[in-house]
Amino acid sequence: MEQKLRQGEVFSTKINFMNYTENYRGIKIDVQSVNLDISEAVQAEIRSCIDKLSKFTNVINAVDIYFKEEGQGGTAESVVGMRVGIPGPDVFAEDKGENWIPLLKSVTDKNIRQLKKGK
Repeated sequence: MEQKLRQGEVFSTKINFMNYTENYRGIKIDVQSVNLDISEAVQAEIRSCIDKLSKFTNVINAVDIYFKEEGQGGTAESVVGMRVGIPGPDVFAEDKGENWIPLLKSVTDKNIRQLKKGK
């Protein structure tokens, strides 16, 4: 991404994408983030969330999780989105806040409510 500062000057911003894929208990986990590194604690929470989701549906094919920061400085917000791939329509939830782990728990709970409605 390039931004013009003054005529003739160009400021280049490097965007780093962090993706990792894991197979957890037969479920494909795909985690994507922009300019963020996902800590071991957050990865452990992702697995815990999948365990929780597994109690509400017989089959989970895949879970896609998206981490990003919106805004800058004091107005920056963390955003987590989670898509749960199940037979039939997938469920998706997103939430914004300050901390990754509470956001993961929130989107997991939102997806569980959707799974319960679908039964």
